[in-house]
Amino acid sequence: MAAVVPADTLRLPGSRTLRFEGHHHGSGVSFFLVTNDPGQGPELHRHPYTETWSVLEGEATIRVGAETVVARAGDTAVVGPDVWHGFTNTGTGVLRMMCIHASATMIQENKSEEHR
Repeated sequence: MAAVVPADTLRLPGSRTLRFEGHHHGSGVSFFLVTNDPGQGPELHRHPYTETWSVLEGEATIRVGAETVVARAGDTAVVGPDVWHGFTNTGTGVLRMMCIHASATMIQENKSEEHR
C-alpha cells in the first residue's frame, strides 16, 4: 500500500529541516532533508550505522574523522559506522542535502555528550 507522509508532519520545530524516521512508516531507512543557511550545520556526532549524504543544492564542508571534504550539488558522500562526523554550509546560498541513515530508527551520539 502506498502512503504519502506530508512534509509538515516531518518538519523539526522552528526549522526548515525534515526528519523522517523509518520505523514510524514501515521503512527500513531514515533521513534528514536538510535546509541550512550559510554557516549552519550539526555538531560532531556519530551513528552505529552508515550515513550517506546527497547534496541537492549548495555546498557542504564535511568532516569525517580527521578528514575534511567539500561536496557540492550532485555529489554524494558516505561515512561509516561509529565515525565522528558533521558538516557546515560553506556556500553563499542555501544548502539542501539528503542525509540517509541506514537504520529504521535514528541513533545518534553527539561528541559533546562524550565528556559529560
